[in-house]
Order: sequence, then C-alpha cells, then structure tokens
Amino acid sequence: MNILTVGGATIDTIAIIGSDRIERMAMFNAHSSFLLLEEGHKTEAQEVSTHCGGGAVNAAVAMARFGVDVATLVKLGQDARAETLLARLMAEGVSTRWIRRDARAPTGASVLVSSHDRNAAIFTFRGANTLLEPQDIHEDAFSVDAVYITNLSNKSAECFPLIVKYAKQHGALVATNPGIRQLSAHGGAFHQCLNQIDIIAINRTEAGAMVPGLMARSGEFDAAAAAMAAKSQPGLSSEAVSGGGFDMSLTDFFRAVTALGPKYVVVTDGSRGAFVGTRDEVLFCPSLNCSVVGTAGAGDAFSSTFTAFIVLGRSPEEALRAATTNAASVVGHVDTQTGLLSLAAIEEALQASTSTLVVRRWPL
Repeated sequence: MNILTVGGATIDTIAIIGSDRIERMAMFNAHSSFLLLEEGHKTEAQEVSTHCGGGAVNAAVAMARFGVDVATLVKLGQDARAETLLARLMAEGVSTRWIRRDARAPTGASVLVSSHDRNAAIFTFRGANTLLEPQDIHEDAFSVDAVYITNLSNKSAECFPLIVKYAKQHGALVATNPGIRQLSAHGGAFHQCLNQIDIIAINRTEAGAMVPGLMARSGEFDAAAAAMAAKSQPGLSSEAVSGGGFDMSLTDFFRAVTALGPKYVVVTDGSRGAFVGTRDEVLFCPSLNCSVVGTAGAGDAFSSTFTAFIVLGRSPEEALRAATTNAASVVGHVDTQTGLLSLAAIEEALQASTSTLVVRRWPL
C-alpha cells in the first residue's frame, strides 16, 4: 500500500507555562478564551522543547507507523530546520524523494504556548510552505494508492486542483484535510474539486466555512427545520453548522457535500466526538475519556488514521474508532507525534474498547 502526503512541514517550539504564571480569560457569550501574558515580564516556563510537525509530516509519520509505504511532498527552506525535518522523516521510514527546497524563505515554524487546560495558543510562520509551485509537483509522485492533502496556504493553495488532477489521473483515492484559510481564501477552487475527492476531513469550524458555498449550489435550507432535525438525531449536536450568516444541520451538510462527490465526509467536534457522513448514513463516535496534555496534532492524527484505515480496506466504523483512539493518544503528549500509535497498538486498543467506544449510526 502506497500513500503520498502533501502539505505543510514545520518545526514546533513548545513552551509549557504553569497555570499560576499566566492568566486565562474566557468569553461569557462565546466559545473563545485567551491566555494573557504580562507585558515586559519574563515568565518562567516548566519546559521549552522543539519537535517536528506540520500537517503533511504528521500524517506521513502516522501512516508510516501503520506499516504503510509513505512519501511526502512538502516545501522546505535551505536551513537547519529543514535538515531536522528530513532526518526525522527518514528515521520514521518516510520517503523524502519528492521534497523540494527553496532558498526564498525559511522552513515553516510554529511557537505553541500551552497552559491551563493545555489548549495551545499557536504562533505560526508558514515560510516555505507557501511556495509550492506547479514545477515542484512531479506527476510520477502520484503513482500511489492514495493521496492525502493537508492544509495548503497562499500560493501553495493554488496548486490544489493540479494535485487532485494528477492523483485522479493515476487512479488514486484522494483524501483532504483542508484548513480554514484554504476554505475561506480558496473556497471556490476547493468546491470545484469536490467531485474528485473521496474523503474530506474537517472540524466543525471548517465545516462552517463551507456552508456559504454549499448554499450557493444547493439553495437555502430551512433553519428551524435544521435545528429540529439536529435535535432528533441520536448523538447529534443540536448546534447547526454555521458560516457566512447561514445555518445547516449536520444532516443537511452531509447530504449537500456527498451529493457533490465525496464518499466520506468526516466532521470532528472536539471532546463531543466525531461524525462520518456517507451517501446513505451518518456515523457518530464519542470521544475517549483521556488526560489532555496538548491538543495540537489531534486533528492530523484523526484524519490521517481514518484515511489510512479506509485505504487498508477497513470499514468506516472501524476507521472512525481507530481515528478516535489515535487522536486520544496524541493529546496525551505535548507534541504532535509522540503519541501516534502503531497499527498493532490501535488494534489492541480497539479490541479492548468494543463495549465502551461504540459507534452509533442512522440513515441519512
């Protein structure tokens, strides 16, 4: 089984700050909270560490630990950060054949500040990740069973249609885990490719960014009916998927997206669980009770695990349970890769959780 991952690569610097050394402010009428640092004050950290990350790199490492033959296509700078990433990928058995280097910008980097409930505040420098160009994308790279495309930003996002085109020309399954910036700034190009995408994996906020485009194609949905439908479904959040002043129930969202092409539409909803919509049904899996050290990388672990299990011929239900298990393991660590499990470890965990990690399903 061969998979190519495409997207971002970063070096992550993570600072863990004690809750007594940094203030947290939560909004009363919104779902936002903020970490407050005193201006001009040196704050003692419990730990500062450096790790490899980025969507395409995280996905490649996750899949390599399943024993899959994985290569990654990312853009790196000509710097020490790039060398660190290359060494890490080779150590994990990921092919670096298709990686490109560019002297115009440094390798991408992120700084994560983690405190209180361990949800990290993230400062991102995209660097060379934004410079992927058509000449960097060799058609031979797509002679694989599946292509997994993570978030692409700026100029790199303009290559998304070409990447999908090459993948389909070679008969590869196409899975994508786009970010909010790609869906917002390049939503038109993304929607035009939906008929060639097999798996789309997004969180609830990213789903909201797709709603205006879906409304333009499918017409207005009755908001009251959407809310009623959401409440009537087992395990389905009563909150509508909202974006651009429009609301859709998750059921309507799944119907609208699958009608445009994708076989599987994955929507993660944090600690409330995750959903998979197909053309026939909706599956819901609750999250696992676990100790959270850091949430960065959980989405990458979930989406790449679901995709890998589908490529390996497993059922959507098993893929959903496996993705939930791997994501729960990742949040037990401050970085994005230490918690990624092997295939044997996931299968053992699935055997042990047959009565606790139960997937519910209902017709679409």
